[in-house]
Amino acid sequence: MTTTTPLRTALQGSRALTILAGVMSAIFLISIVGLVADDRLLGGQPIWLKPAKFSVSLGVYGFTLAWLMAYLRRGRRVAQWSGIVIAAATYLEMAIIVGQVIRGRVSHFNEATLLDMVLWRSLGGLTVALSLGTIVIAVLLWRHGMPDRAGTWAIRLGIVLLMGGFLEAFLMVIPTPDQIALAERGLTTNMGAHAVGVPDGGPGMPLTGWSTTGGDLRIGHFVGLHGLQAILLFTMLVTWLVKDAVRRTHLVFVFAFAYGGLFVLVTWQALRAQPLLAPDSATITALLALAAATALAATVSWLRPLQAAGR
Repeated sequence: MTTTTPLRTALQGSRALTILAGVMSAIFLISIVGLVADDRLLGGQPIWLKPAKFSVSLGVYGFTLAWLMAYLRRGRRVAQWSGIVIAAATYLEMAIIVGQVIRGRVSHFNEATLLDMVLWRSLGGLTVALSLGTIVIAVLLWRHGMPDRAGTWAIRLGIVLLMGGFLEAFLMVIPTPDQIALAERGLTTNMGAHAVGVPDGGPGMPLTGWSTTGGDLRIGHFVGLHGLQAILLFTMLVTWLVKDAVRRTHLVFVFAFAYGGLFVLVTWQALRAQPLLAPDSATITALLALAAATALAATVSWLRPLQAAGR
């Protein structure tokens, strides 16, 4: 009896996206070397931190999509071409990010020079291409995904969160009032920001760089983008622990509800210019309410199959 490894499954789903994950792993290792050997700072953070974070995120993203595509029962050719589009857009995006690091320039929101502006707007176009490719695969997975009901709903709910994470990125490209005022005076400036209530480039959390003095839209963006992986991991765990199919499906819904609530909560917190680690009473109250609702829903979901079986 042979065992299909996750790598082999991913290669069966999309060779392009699986190779992409390997390339992103190599870029991550290069970025780690850069973090050690290059002491330059950009926006108050180590200059190689951005490519390190992006390579991990995009590598996990590509591998997850490739692994899921192996379970498609229809539309595999369309999915394959969509995977190639995603891979190509990702390679170009990382080339711009790493290239700007080498130049010592900011890659995102930067319109200080003509070249910076062209590269930044190219990133926007590449993100749209990546999003469209993902939407195509998402629709195919939604309709022709996993044979198991819990797995199917894990994919569907995870895709909703994934799209939410993509959409949050568009909040970051909206110019701030200060940036608009500077642009009207003919002064070069960045256009858009991930920080809320404070300028980009201020004090940040270790590893992530998320603002510790104001809100940061990158938090919700990160949570949403990796919602698919989180729900799939939870589904794998609950499948191993829980044998009842109905109960598994209910628990997947509960986890997706809790994770979606967390996504909304951290986004709301960021939009109110509040650091992640400095929540006010409203944020804490909302978090406690989410935890209580999740616990109640989990209890009901756990008991319902037993009640149904006892009738």
